[in-house]
Amino acid sequence: MCDIENVVENESFEANAISRYKKREQAFILCFETLFSDDTDIDELADNSVDGSDVHMSDYAIMCAKGILVNAEKIDELISANLKKGWKLNRISRVSLAVMRLAIFEMLYVEDVPVSVSINEAVELAKKYSVPDDSSFVNGVLGAVAKTIDE
Repeated sequence: MCDIENVVENESFEANAISRYKKREQAFILCFETLFSDDTDIDELADNSVDGSDVHMSDYAIMCAKGILVNAEKIDELISANLKKGWKLNRISRVSLAVMRLAIFEMLYVEDVPVSVSINEAVELAKKYSVPDDSSFVNGVLGAVAKTIDE
């Protein structure tokens, strides 16, 4: 599991500032941005994403984005293994891919987030940032991934 003790300690001062959903949304945004950039310096992406705003990128979001990059191969293998026959990773929208990567990272490496919460939050992010059909697609793939993780 992911060592998030430092993140948990740092989140105590952030706890009232933004919700876990907002932190997850920030992580999604960072993950999404990595899909468009050869630069995978998460700290730099985090700094650039908040330029001109009063909101800072949460430690949780940065930890998730870094963890997703480190574990991208394993995460993508889980996604690929749970796609319908004939589907390939490159057919998935970038929004859906970023959302699923985040949810699977949480399922695998973040102990204090229940699998059902990761899936539900991913579906909500897909509803917010993608086309209507993507949320059910994300839900189906993540549900299948969850079953393989539980086995």
